[in-house]
Amino acid sequence: MLDFAKFTKYSKPGPRYTSYPTALEFSDSFGYDEYIQKLKAQDSSRPLSLYFHLPFCKNACYFCGCNVVFTSKEDKMLRYLEYLKRELKILSSHVNCNRQVIQMHFGGGTPTFFAAPQLEEVIKEIRSFFPNFVKDAEISCEIDPRHIDEDQMRVLSQNGFNRVSFGLQDFNEKVQQAVHRIQPYEITKNAMDLARKYNMHSVNVDLIYGLPYQTLETFKETLDLALTLNPDRFAVFNYAHVPWMKKTMRKIDETTLPLPDEKLQIMQYTINFLTSHGYKMIGMDHFAKPEDELFKAIEKGELHRNFQGYTTKGGADLIGVGLTSIGEGVAHYAQNFKEMRDYEEAIDAGKLPFERGIALNEDDIIRQYVIMELMSNFKLDIKRFEKLFNIEFKKYFADAIEALKPFVADELLSMSDDFIECSQTGTLLIRNIAMPFDAYMKKHASSSKTFSKTV
Repeated sequence: MLDFAKFTKYSKPGPRYTSYPTALEFSDSFGYDEYIQKLKAQDSSRPLSLYFHLPFCKNACYFCGCNVVFTSKEDKMLRYLEYLKRELKILSSHVNCNRQVIQMHFGGGTPTFFAAPQLEEVIKEIRSFFPNFVKDAEISCEIDPRHIDEDQMRVLSQNGFNRVSFGLQDFNEKVQQAVHRIQPYEITKNAMDLARKYNMHSVNVDLIYGLPYQTLETFKETLDLALTLNPDRFAVFNYAHVPWMKKTMRKIDETTLPLPDEKLQIMQYTINFLTSHGYKMIGMDHFAKPEDELFKAIEKGELHRNFQGYTTKGGADLIGVGLTSIGEGVAHYAQNFKEMRDYEEAIDAGKLPFERGIALNEDDIIRQYVIMELMSNFKLDIKRFEKLFNIEFKKYFADAIEALKPFVADELLSMSDDFIECSQTGTLLIRNIAMPFDAYMKKHASSSKTFSKTV
């Protein structure tokens, strides 16, 4: 049994490392012209991963950290689709769109807030610009079970979508009321049944722990119910409470949030529960059945992490399309405007709606590799790293190795000349374990309003 009080000492603000450097380091010092040069210089033999942000929701879920536009006005949504098409046309003059596409993801907002004809329209527009989707491309969509019907699911299926993720969060009614998202079990089950009817290859659910009024006992009930849905994957996220960044989170009474030791108990129980029912832990917050491609990738040490989560589709350039979308190249990140007015003005001027980003230097690339290996595979092959970068690991990262000694003492980590490897308990604190390799953490150390807490 874990000494949870002992591990709560590790509860402190820290990145989730969907990127390194994190989005906090993006700035306008990486300018538009430099970004365009990066796009034009991309290796055409590298495949593409496409992300499309469809930002609209009808109502606010108080826990949500996504960039969302709240509306029920159809004309506003149709206007956005027209700008999305225009962005694609501008993008096609800077990127070789004949490259192979191995991954595409619709995120939000609520992508299925768009009606079936609108979804079909935008998908066909995308395929007109990017004609070379590989046969086994991963094509996925985030879905709010409260906003999906058979026509929409049919359109997704007929246009090659093969993976869907349903936002479930928590089945407890008190928790749902506190976060302003009432979603009965039957609604979620009907949506998942629909996905299976239309032959989605992978049907997944998202849960969040750390929400108001959650306890270990209430979350056990949610897990029991979620298991009856038989998802192919679970994503179990630690709620990121950042009210200084997201105004809707200010509606949550912080005194109702579970304490770190309770959250650790919830997460440990979740790990034990799901593994006892045939799922395997993948990365920081995902669980999959043993036959899942993610599990096969982690066995080979080939799991990757990007803004779309954990994936087997490494070695691709990520192109972000739409409001606030983020793209990633070999040595850069780029983010579109977050405000609709700025987004539209850029496109009206015939430019991509790029706002800010970062060009990675050599040290960034070295540290990115280490951090992403730890976040994805819970271990680092030191010899492989040294061969790849021609660097003596222990000399380059002497300060990080020193900072990791308390983790070794607490049996969260083992270090040898060949490997750094997390224990099963250490995986609960993987963000903390990655942080000593982050060269930017020192300048954020004094701020409590930068990142969400790791526990």
